[in-house]
Amino acid sequence: MAEAAPRLTRNQKLVHARLASAGRAMSAYELLDSLRDDGLRAPVQVYRALDKLTGIGLIHRLESCNAYIACAGSHHVPHDEAEAAAFAICDDCGSVTEFAAGDSLAALVRHAAKAGFVTRQTTIELRGLCAACSRQ
Repeated sequence: MAEAAPRLTRNQKLVHARLASAGRAMSAYELLDSLRDDGLRAPVQVYRALDKLTGIGLIHRLESCNAYIACAGSHHVPHDEAEAAAFAICDDCGSVTEFAAGDSLAALVRHAAKAGFVTRQTTIELRGLCAACSRQ
């Protein structure tokens, strides 16, 4: 049986739609600036929406650039440790490519567990140049 789509508030829908249409990572303040005409006026409105959307897996927070990006999948599929996403972030143009971390993440979690470390959250980010920027 299919999992029901999460119920989103108006603000959550606005933030998710903006991230999905942006095609790039955006900071909370970029989101706020771009959604002022839609009635979002306070940072807390954006941060609450971002927290909820991150919590249910519709968006990802990119730690290294303090920005958010819509999940690449066309359907909401929760990422677990075996299916966690990883990101390749271009330092020149800012493009972000999401891909499955798969076996690489599983190996890292196993190594951490051997040392007695309990993993609660994992974000894998690769920084460098995308194909277009590396050809320049």
